[in-house]
Amino acid sequence: MKKLTSNDIRKMWLSFFKSKNHAVVEGASLIPVNDKTLLWINSGVAALKQYFDGSKVSADKRLTNVQKSIRTNDIENVGKTNRHHTFFEMLGNFSIGDYFRTEAITWGFEFLTSKDYLALPLEKLYFTYHPSDTETRDLWISLGVPKSHVIANEDNYWEIGEGPCGPNTEIFFDLGEKIDARGPELLASDIDNDRFLEIWNIVFSQYNAKAGVKRENYEELPSKNIDTGAGLERIASVLQEVPSNFETDLFMPIIKELEKLSGVKYSDDIVSFRVIADHIRTSTFAIADGASFSNEGRGYVLRRVLRRAVRYGQKLAMKEPFLYKLVQSVVDVMKDFYPYLESKIDHVEKLIKAEEVRFLNTLNHGEELLRGALSNSKNISGEVAFKLYDTFGFPIDLTLEIASENGASVDVKGFEVLLEEQRERARAARKNLNSMASQSEDLLKFDQKSKFEEQKFSVTATVIGLFKDGVKVNESAEDVSAIFDVTPFYSESGGQVSDSGFVSNKELRAVVSAMSKAPHGQHLHHLTLDYGVIKVGDKVQLEIDGVARRSIMLNHSATHLLHRALNDVLGSEVSQAGSYVGPDYLRFDFNYNTRVTDEELEKIELIVNKYISDSVPLTVKYMTLAEAQKLGAKALFMEKYGDLVRVVTFAGISVELCGGTHIDNTSKIGTFVIVSESSIASGVRRIVALTGLAAYEHLKTYSDTVKRISKELGLNDKKDVVPHVRTLVEKNALLNSEVTMLKTAELHRTASALTPKKHGDTNIYLEYFTTSNREDLGVIADKVRSTDECALLVLVGNKTNDFPLLISVSKELSKSLNANKVMRALTSTFGGRGGGRPDFANGVLLNLPEKTKALATILKVLDE
Repeated sequence: MKKLTSNDIRKMWLSFFKSKNHAVVEGASLIPVNDKTLLWINSGVAALKQYFDGSKVSADKRLTNVQKSIRTNDIENVGKTNRHHTFFEMLGNFSIGDYFRTEAITWGFEFLTSKDYLALPLEKLYFTYHPSDTETRDLWISLGVPKSHVIANEDNYWEIGEGPCGPNTEIFFDLGEKIDARGPELLASDIDNDRFLEIWNIVFSQYNAKAGVKRENYEELPSKNIDTGAGLERIASVLQEVPSNFETDLFMPIIKELEKLSGVKYSDDIVSFRVIADHIRTSTFAIADGASFSNEGRGYVLRRVLRRAVRYGQKLAMKEPFLYKLVQSVVDVMKDFYPYLESKIDHVEKLIKAEEVRFLNTLNHGEELLRGALSNSKNISGEVAFKLYDTFGFPIDLTLEIASENGASVDVKGFEVLLEEQRERARAARKNLNSMASQSEDLLKFDQKSKFEEQKFSVTATVIGLFKDGVKVNESAEDVSAIFDVTPFYSESGGQVSDSGFVSNKELRAVVSAMSKAPHGQHLHHLTLDYGVIKVGDKVQLEIDGVARRSIMLNHSATHLLHRALNDVLGSEVSQAGSYVGPDYLRFDFNYNTRVTDEELEKIELIVNKYISDSVPLTVKYMTLAEAQKLGAKALFMEKYGDLVRVVTFAGISVELCGGTHIDNTSKIGTFVIVSESSIASGVRRIVALTGLAAYEHLKTYSDTVKRISKELGLNDKKDVVPHVRTLVEKNALLNSEVTMLKTAELHRTASALTPKKHGDTNIYLEYFTTSNREDLGVIADKVRSTDECALLVLVGNKTNDFPLLISVSKELSKSLNANKVMRALTSTFGGRGGGRPDFANGVLLNLPEKTKALATILKVLDE
């Protein structure tokens, strides 16, 4: 067994799979991109899932990576076990429709046991598999694994809702009897233990899970995938022969530094040291990747992690901010593989120190309140828990943890009710951001001028006004609203969204979380402070998100071109009824009474792209409203204008009153593509469109799809796809027609072979069929009725949950016998429901009766 550093392991992993023709993919940021389902990247595959679900095509079918990840679902276990972390690294190798089980297992075995790689002793390795996956079992054994080390476990199946799923095999390292005298039965029964350490999981994604379908009936995926994850920290603990992940080279330098800062030995309080070491790694990487502290979403999770570390620091008598001093240790440990961390040290330290100061200022008061509550009762009320959260910044998890340590409970439901009430108040307040006249006398009186620099992305500005909840203040270390003498930040209006970005100088940094307009029209910046204190008179740098602004400009100019194209194709009476202009897409609502046809949409799209290719320059002029109206300028929907208006012109295309930001030449829009057209209200239609790179990516997706179809069809020219598919559709229609004819003929033969039971003048056809298709039963009934004028057909199909029931009576017989009467008799006797015409009724039976009993029920109806 080789003794390797954590960095050696990372490099060896990537090198090994590169030798197996895997493309080495750089690990993604912890903050997901274009994925609202995740707060954090939480596994090796999370940043690659667009390739696995088919929404994006990977240039390479074999991938390998080292992916930093954050999970906090087991945060209460961190520090108390040898292996739980909130931040960890996953070593992964992935196959996207390329290799499968044999290669994944063979290479896994080679990497683990070969003398060229980890050289782990085979007798220490155990392998679990799903009982149905005997192929995996046999593969491990064929490689030399003893049969006693290959263990079936029902839980070895990866499935999360509908979609790709499949069995998995897990690899464990046996830490020996000194840890636990029990043996492999722990794995067979899936008993949590410290003896068998899971180091690798290989998922065979080969089935498509469907709700209501039994697992053994899942269909196989057309493209099978391999998704694996090996824990770096766990492998390091094995190779470095230490008792836990925390004694590896990934943690010990941080722990040693904490010993110096605290004057306490690691062995004196292992749990506190482990919690702090883990949480400072999480905080450092999260902030370096762009996260910041807040009371919502990702920021709340980060705040919860850091404040938990501060509290454990107090157990080490750390009464002053100290976590920020550990950032350098984290960077020193990780910088060889993550060199970008070094440039983030100052920023990370400032944010962490500011959060520590903020929390320490309230922690003592909060704990006093909590201790007081605990002295009076063993149940913390929702009101106390909420006050701790709202006033003292206690995450509810921290309150739960302290209560648990004291044998007390917390009224979490009561807390959640109060929290939701607070959120509702906040939502209502946000809706009224532009109604400051009724809220703030100070803002009403504030009339200092502020200039909007629409063409600049960054300016140096002076703070001329600060407002906390509408009240004027001179400085603030908390979230605050600010007005500057000059700003590049656009405030949402005319359908265009506000800019986002930052305010900073050497002493402070704040995120511009929202924009609105003050009563006198100044742009009001709602700031979330990361660190520092902002004061009236401060010189600061204002910087918008330039990438987002450029995309907004493209989309806004494109809406003007789209408006003109709509008039060209649909008529001059078409007028704007609303819009959205953001960085991601544009939306244009207009008055029109009928659906826009595909041909019309193609014309509109073509005209807009022609305007783009014409390279028409932008001109912006200010003039009176009357002068603008003489030029024929279009006004935006529901917009109010003063005497002096801003007129945006693309010569020969459009003249509009507009306060938004635009590109200076139509050619810069690049490409325009319509994504959808729909109705949103009576007489109002909506077009959603993309521009620039987003439009290119949209078209590229379609192009790649056509390319893949061409390849599947064996075509050399993509132009041949449509006629080839049309031919296939026609052939398929012919085949379906032939199948229907053959099926009908077979059903007719079945009908002709039926023998009725005579009862007086009635011929009773009581038949049970294996088909569950009602149409099949109907074809059989029609055929019998066409030749037998005295037929009563009672046809029962087969189904999992209930049994299709069809009652059909020949027309002549229906004058004296009602099909509904027979239906009611059967369904009331054997359970079910149904109804229909006198000669034909449809229904279901909940229970399938014996034929003799069903016949007896029918005869009883006939004899009445």
